[in-house]
Amino acid sequence: MSVLHIEESQGVAWLTLNRPERLNALDDELMTALREYFQSLTAQSSARVVVLRGAGRAFCAGLDLKARGKTPKRSVETVLQSQKNVRDIMIAMRRCPQPIVSIVQGSASGGGFALALASDIRLATPDARFNAAFIRIGLSACDVGVSYFLPRMVGSSVAAEYMLTGRFMSAQRAQQLGLVSQIDELPALETEAKALCADMLRATPLALRLTKDALNFTVDAPSLDAAIALEDRNQVLCTQTPDFDEGVRAFLEKREPAYTGSQG
Repeated sequence: MSVLHIEESQGVAWLTLNRPERLNALDDELMTALREYFQSLTAQSSARVVVLRGAGRAFCAGLDLKARGKTPKRSVETVLQSQKNVRDIMIAMRRCPQPIVSIVQGSASGGGFALALASDIRLATPDARFNAAFIRIGLSACDVGVSYFLPRMVGSSVAAEYMLTGRFMSAQRAQQLGLVSQIDELPALETEAKALCADMLRATPLALRLTKDALNFTVDAPSLDAAIALEDRNQVLCTQTPDFDEGVRAFLEKREPAYTGSQG
């Protein structure tokens, strides 16, 4: 059975981390599957939105330490390559044009925390909890993008609180901080994820991609002028497509749009 189950329907890809007996901990096989999937996504992919979740009672418990413990002492070069193999998942998640919705239940620790942070939208069950587990096993808490994502999402003081201590953040605190959008039981979150995807698919393919793209850049924009210049680019590009005309017609005619994805 695949460690990453992929089911695609009507423009939405549902990715399920499928190692429930190990709390979906990241071993080499699962890391490779995640990295290759997200790196394969392009503007031409049939999937326009991705939903990421975990099988069983946890989202992802981080690196599979039992699997790691079986390997002999490794060289600096080997460890660096291994580090790149996992960090490239989060880079690919941010670079791919598809918005990513994560449904987090149970533990999202270490690399699992990073997967959730690298997503665009996070939904959580009441028992969800997040932590930068790296610092509790002799590593720095600054790993696989967490030191980039977390301060930008919750502020530097709160990020330092959780990263310097490795403490768990509850779903309730995460929602208070704006880290998760909704807390509910798993079936309700799956329904909400479907609703979010349906709403996103009402955008033109180009507009959806450019919105994620601009959000990625404007979070680090050096000025308001720089952010607005990027917004101007997006709007001009969107108006040049047939889908824009179809979107306006559909709005005026009070019907669902029928987009083709054509660029001109």
